Amino acid sequence: MQALRRSMVRAVGGIALAAAVAVPALAQQAPAANNPAANNNAATLEAIRNRGTLVCGVTTGLAGFAQPDSQGVWRGFDVDYCRAVAIALFGDASKVRYVPTTAQARFTALQSGEVDMLARNTTHTLSRDTSLGFDFPAINFYDGQGFMVRASAGVRSARELDGATICVQPGTTTEQNLTDWSRASNIRFSPVVIERLEEVVQAYVSGRCDVYTTDVSGLASTRAVQPNPREHVILPEVISKEPLGPLVRHGDQRFADLVRWVHNGLVNAEELGITSSNVQQAAQNDPRPEVQRMLGRSGDLGQMLGVNNNFMANIIKELGNYGEMFARHLEPIGVQRGPNALWTQGGLQYSPPFR
Repeated sequence: MQALRRSMVRAVGGIALAAAVAVPALAQQAPAANNPAANNNAATLEAIRNRGTLVCGVTTGLAGFAQPDSQGVWRGFDVDYCRAVAIALFGDASKVRYVPTTAQARFTALQSGEVDMLARNTTHTLSRDTSLGFDFPAINFYDGQGFMVRASAGVRSARELDGATICVQPGTTTEQNLTDWSRASNIRFSPVVIERLEEVVQAYVSGRCDVYTTDVSGLASTRAVQPNPREHVILPEVISKEPLGPLVRHGDQRFADLVRWVHNGLVNAEELGITSSNVQQAAQNDPRPEVQRMLGRSGDLGQMLGVNNNFMANIIKELGNYGEMFARHLEPIGVQRGPNALWTQGGLQYSPPFR
């Protein structure tokens, strides 16, 4: 294709890096070995409570997932996970301080204790789960890496990208996936590697590169905020598995358990048909035992997590269930449920039982 600058290309075997209600106190656990923030890990929940605010690391700005609105208020799917954890801890969704983090700086921010958790598009991998000293409590979005090009280029398949310049962020699984895919597919490309999300997007929009590659949800987000989204085409190929989810430091399972069961509760609520509009009625009148346990009307599941028994009722009342959050933030930018549909509807989202 003429739009791709083949003359700039030499065989590339890899990519060079360029220049986020008081509750009973919890007993402190022993620090995890070999963890840079181990001394802080064991007291994460206590530190959050004493501070009175959850500090949540988010992306620097991605429509639908985490982005400040015109009033400077953070909104999005990932932001709602920060708010949900704050509701569980304080009964107040506003008790969150958001820290924008780049792809490269996010892990240092979590390791150092600058943030209590990350709620930004971060892929669960073995190395991140082990050598970096992190835990992924849940997968809240199943994604995959794709490619976006300008419609005027006439490209219909990633197989036509030989000779392209491709914009990509460093310090991401996207970068490694691109290298692996190019080698396996015998596709040559010239990388444009830029750290900050807004800058890499601007490089693509301005024509500095022919192609922008990241998770398909990120491509959809970028396309949705362009003056004319139809000028950009997301190609059909998906070249990786990108299970995304919130991230916490290894060594404090109590905090990880809380984040995990907040996610499970959001999914379970959708499975059970519990929504923001009927949750109060369900708590009073729904005879199903699991509904009564999840909403804190029977049992002591919340106390097992160190929060109030009605923590999920409070979360659902303000934020809705998983499906409501998805519809509110992601459907408007063109993201369909796909693998993020409930397991009963052919998707992968599935909650362990509340019992």
